[in-house]
Amino acid sequence: MRNCIIASTSTIHGSGPLEYLFETLIELFKDADQILFIPYARPGGISHDEYTIGVNNIFKKINKRVLGIHMFSSVNEAFENTQGIYTGGGNTFLLVDQLYRNEVLPSLKTAINQGVPYLGTSAGSNICGLTMQTTNDMPIVHPPSHKTLGILPFNINAHYLDPDPNSTHKGETRETRIKEFHHLNPQPVVGLREGSWLKINGDQISLEGNLSARVFEQNKTPYEIATGSFLADLN
Repeated sequence: MRNCIIASTSTIHGSGPLEYLFETLIELFKDADQILFIPYARPGGISHDEYTIGVNNIFKKINKRVLGIHMFSSVNEAFENTQGIYTGGGNTFLLVDQLYRNEVLPSLKTAINQGVPYLGTSAGSNICGLTMQTTNDMPIVHPPSHKTLGILPFNINAHYLDPDPNSTHKGETRETRIKEFHHLNPQPVVGLREGSWLKINGDQISLEGNLSARVFEQNKTPYEIATGSFLADLN
């Protein structure tokens, strides 16, 4: 039974990294002593080792140990006895590129579908949708494909921002960008605000956190869904 937390961000204002999720993560990883970390998104261009050390220091606070996937001799070895998985944020293009080039996607999807607890934040959440095409990131590399895990029947827009009526910025809003996406692509998009996350429990998908999410469907007016809502039928 699938068991996932798909969060808009790792850090919210006034809180340390992942702290707002600690209670949820203790439950998610209750049977895991060691977490497999996928550091490919490399926020700010930091190395895999730097990223992994930082995440390990965070997980120590909930008595978990983290090992980066790059520390194993092969993908098969990394997933052989994994008890939990975390894919962190950074650049989604780089993350997807490395997942393909290191042939990680099939093993990652299999592990999730077999019930290995999974945490994704930011880029690590974007890859849970059907494609990565609704990321906010710059295309700093060219992945072999935009297709991602597809454990959600829709796409994610992490760090979703509402239009600011008082802003002097005249560029495109997130809503405008997603509307452009829907001129060419049919799948729904869920805009996750900071501090919100999706919980997958088997076939159920629910919105968690204190904020609503904004849902975009092709040829429909965008609408809000309240925390606690279920999204499994959104496709």
